[in-house]
Amino acid sequence: MRASADGFDTVLVVDFGAQYAQLIARRVRECRVYSEIVPSSMPVAELLAKRPKAVILSGGPSSVYAEGAPQVDAALFEAGVPTFGICYGFQAMALALGGEVRRTGLSEFGATQLTVSGDGGAVLAGLPTTQQVWMSHGDAVLAAPPGFVTTAASDGAPVAAFEDLGRGLAGVQFHPEVLHTTHGQAVLEHFLYDVAGCRPTWTMVNIVDEQVDRIRVQVGGKRAICGLSGGVDSAVAAALVQRAIGDRLTCVFVDHGLLRKGEPEQVERDFVASTGVTLKVVDATDRFLEALAGVSDPEQKRKIIGREFIRVFETAAREIVAESEAHGESVDFLVQGTLYPDVVESGGGEGTANIKSHHNVGGLPDDLQFSLVEPLRTLFKDEVRKVGEQLGLPAEIVWRQPFPGPGLGIRIVGEVTRERLDVLREADAIAREELSSAGLDRDIWQCPVVLLADVRSVGVQGDGRTYGHPVVLRPVSSEDAMTADWTRIPYDVLARISTRITNEVREINRVVLDVTSKPPGTIEWE
Repeated sequence: MRASADGFDTVLVVDFGAQYAQLIARRVRECRVYSEIVPSSMPVAELLAKRPKAVILSGGPSSVYAEGAPQVDAALFEAGVPTFGICYGFQAMALALGGEVRRTGLSEFGATQLTVSGDGGAVLAGLPTTQQVWMSHGDAVLAAPPGFVTTAASDGAPVAAFEDLGRGLAGVQFHPEVLHTTHGQAVLEHFLYDVAGCRPTWTMVNIVDEQVDRIRVQVGGKRAICGLSGGVDSAVAAALVQRAIGDRLTCVFVDHGLLRKGEPEQVERDFVASTGVTLKVVDATDRFLEALAGVSDPEQKRKIIGREFIRVFETAAREIVAESEAHGESVDFLVQGTLYPDVVESGGGEGTANIKSHHNVGGLPDDLQFSLVEPLRTLFKDEVRKVGEQLGLPAEIVWRQPFPGPGLGIRIVGEVTRERLDVLREADAIAREELSSAGLDRDIWQCPVVLLADVRSVGVQGDGRTYGHPVVLRPVSSEDAMTADWTRIPYDVLARISTRITNEVREINRVVLDVTSKPPGTIEWE
């Protein structure tokens, strides 16, 4: 997706090991400018070969003058590509161009007051003279490089922002990408629009049109199959491919009996109705429950569910291939809902039929070799949802909470049985219904409901003593699931959820709330 080839300006985010590299890329895209993350080890010539409109140097955990610390090749600054440094990237730019970086003894971590000098230059133009920013540094730039103008300072950073507009170079010591920096998005917009001259043309309409064209070129006249999980990623990927190649796509929906209440019916009814896709449904509930009988260990449950899913999908895929070949057609492609964080976290590797383990379909046999179609591999989750809306998918699918591949199998702490699944489905459905009625669907990343099947607690229901199961509500808020905090749900909503679950699901007599952030806890319990 390059400016000259596809009509989009591209910004490259050079990652120096920052915890916020993906967040920088997301914020750039929120400015409607396409961004990609590249490693700091990428040679300048290779970086320039991508024809970026601008480059952003990320933060990082190192000291720029420490032995072995990643540096910026000064050749980048001579290439005429506008470049913006953030935190470590800011210091690396200063050092490479002749500025002075030293440990001052006055570190700044967290919310910090920034004082803007003069008119703030281009990057801080029009922003308050004093503003809150988010700092995370022990070193500081004491002197800007020759030709640069210092535009802001803080108590621990004499040079907290600088720019050389003649060369299109600028940087800030703080993190504009985090929400704690009050005017951070404006800072990024000023650099992208006013310094780099980027065009805000990265829109959902353009994304859909571009991906449809790409899919048509890749697939040609062949056929493709897609494993639908019921989640938003596979649904949007399938809808995009279906728009591109029509009835030459066949989707396989494996119902392993571990989905939430109403989800199998929704996939079969709403997804087909909104897309017109050809759907092959395989009800494998009995097979999965038999394989899981007597198993309580979470890792073993995951392996069993993954293994059985592959086997069921393999059988369905063979049937589709055989039927297509009988009509003189070839099934050469497998559609996957791989997202950009998956690509970044797996090293950005490319290939065909080397299917990543974090997706539902993996480990297919050698005689079932498909080339991958991954129309979402450049997108973050929030962008995928917007594409889904653009494609006309139902809101119930587009805004569905992330759901693990093993489904409710890992939300039952203990053995998975048909009876326990029925209990958890009812409790989960009540929680989802009340959160939706309260208008909290889009405020919560997800709210797993966990059944502690091997635990019983004493309770009183009616005039009798009970020994029912507890369930755990795990509401979390997150942007990318890499970190998360528990969501502060209003007490009255929690009360309704608890009352309804204990009244309507007789096997449950206690509802508890998980208030652990990630880290240290994970989002799922198993």
